[in-house]
Amino acid sequence: MIRRTFLALTAATAFAMPALADGHSKDIVDTAVAAGSFNTLAAALTAAGLVETLKGEGPFTVFAPTDAAFAALPAGTVEDLLKPENKDKLVAILTYHVVPGKVMSTDLTEGMMAATVNGAEVTITLDGGPKVNGAVISAPDVAASNGVIHVIDSVILPPEG
Repeated sequence: MIRRTFLALTAATAFAMPALADGHSKDIVDTAVAAGSFNTLAAALTAAGLVETLKGEGPFTVFAPTDAAFAALPAGTVEDLLKPENKDKLVAILTYHVVPGKVMSTDLTEGMMAATVNGAEVTITLDGGPKVNGAVISAPDVAASNGVIHVIDSVILPPEG
């Protein structure tokens, strides 16, 4: 718990940069951190070494699980994933939440398959509201300077093997 709190605070401090003075919006990482409900995601991105990538040019589409989504995982899961020896597994999970390119909610279609940075595909469904692999997209189209964030209510896991 102390390590998770430390990582979250470190990530929040490292990413807490002011918006660009010339009116550009924040990148995906800064946008997520500023929202205040993605501290666990920020800590995970830091542990996985993916911060600079998601601060890069993009564009990226990120299906971003909230802190509540991470909290819903079995007890100890997040702490275990943040350990250095589990970095590869953490990277695989996080990159499964990222699709190259900017995919807005208006681009989503029923049964759409999208290749993730992880290499595996996610499935979009629209019946009963937009979902990615069953995770509800609770806040779509959060704009960032290098892509878009779709807030989701659970952590999606890549297929095994």
